[in-house]
Amino acid sequence: MANLNITKMSSKGQIVIPNEMRREFKEGEEFVIIKNGKQLILKSVKDFDNNLKEDLVFAKRTEEAWKRYEKGEFKSMDSKEFLKKLKTW
Repeated sequence: MANLNITKMSSKGQIVIPNEMRREFKEGEEFVIIKNGKQLILKSVKDFDNNLKEDLVFAKRTEEAWKRYEKGEFKSMDSKEFLKKLKTW
């Protein structure tokens, strides 16, 4: 049966996990938070494989780049122009 409890968010955006629900976790343990609509899923990083941190960093950078692309912040150029520009970097 699922363990159910009620908590609230502070003015700083902090949410307290009730003591009886966090006993198996240690101070400093890292978690992944997944937002799906209005649902938040909290999962311990140790439950994922070792490459998760790198994958999350890459996913976040990709998402940020996509947002910049949608705002029109990227330049468009053909392959020859790109290779020429690449040599200057």
